[in-house]
Amino acid sequence: MEKIEREGVSVEEEEEEEAEASVEIWKYIFGFVEMAVVKCAIELGIAEAIEKHGRPMTLSEISSAIGCDPSLLKRIMRFLVRRKIFKPVTNGYSQTPLSRRFIREGKQSMAALLLLESSPVMLAPWHSLSARVMANGRPSFQNTHGEDVWRFAAANLDHSNLINEGMACDTKLVIPVIIRSCSEAFDGVESVVDVGGGNGSAMRILLEALPSIRAMNFDLPHVIAQAPPCDGLQHVAGNMFESVPEADAVFLKKEMQWVLHDWSDEECIEILKKCREGVSKEKGRVVIVEAVIEEEEEGSKLADVGVVLDMVMMAHTNFGKERTLKEWEYVIKTAGFSSFTVKPIHAVQSVILTFY
Repeated sequence: MEKIEREGVSVEEEEEEEAEASVEIWKYIFGFVEMAVVKCAIELGIAEAIEKHGRPMTLSEISSAIGCDPSLLKRIMRFLVRRKIFKPVTNGYSQTPLSRRFIREGKQSMAALLLLESSPVMLAPWHSLSARVMANGRPSFQNTHGEDVWRFAAANLDHSNLINEGMACDTKLVIPVIIRSCSEAFDGVESVVDVGGGNGSAMRILLEALPSIRAMNFDLPHVIAQAPPCDGLQHVAGNMFESVPEADAVFLKKEMQWVLHDWSDEECIEILKKCREGVSKEKGRVVIVEAVIEEEEEGSKLADVGVVLDMVMMAHTNFGKERTLKEWEYVIKTAGFSSFTVKPIHAVQSVILTFY
């Protein structure tokens, strides 16, 4: 049969697109497999075993160390090597920078976050995403579990702890980057409150770098009840929709990665208004650490993560979303702030400084 050219597309280009599609489709059919196999590797402790060994390990050595079936482990390792998570060496396997991020207690670990996102509680709402998008659709998490993620966490302490542990991963990596590359955020600041600060991870890291700052960690009572004590850090229980403790600066970057992306524009405006009420007029600023979605279709790999996270917000929150620069300007200016700046850092997030 003679092929008919699409407008502006040659027959050769169309054939290339068809060939590419025939391969790409499998990525979407079996997209869940990568998460599932990496979760398996974390639960087995493969990366920990190799790290503890201090040098590359053979398949037999790994199998003995973690007590699993060698033939099945070989297939798991083949999959992980293909994705460059582990590196094949003579008769064995060695670590990579990526595999070390799956060591639970590692300095750059993201293991707890992957375990959170792959948990049954967090996976189930994805099955209701299409119903959510329909007109008058109910939020996916609420439709699945009968209440929103925050009420569910308050009533299920194990899941609340899983959230805190999972989301603290990002804080350990991002806060030092903020301190190094955006020190102006804390110039002249004598006191700071982390609104929605969870177990206080962000403020503990900040205090290590800036011990003279008076730091407060502010979150809901059930979260603060689980927060570990820390010298120089005051834990304060409350509700950010009602009031925010007074300080020179409000920090919106809890161990749960971000704060404002969990909420609608209207709710963000209310939160920012309460933050503005809490800061001093002279030094007052709100430091927002959030993604800024690029308008262009093509962006960096980190920029694409922001678009993925926007889908996570759709599945896991009632009205949360990631925002473009124009959307950030709207909520910040509507909340009453006179000006703001955006500074990209080497992370998914940018640092947004808003001034009284």
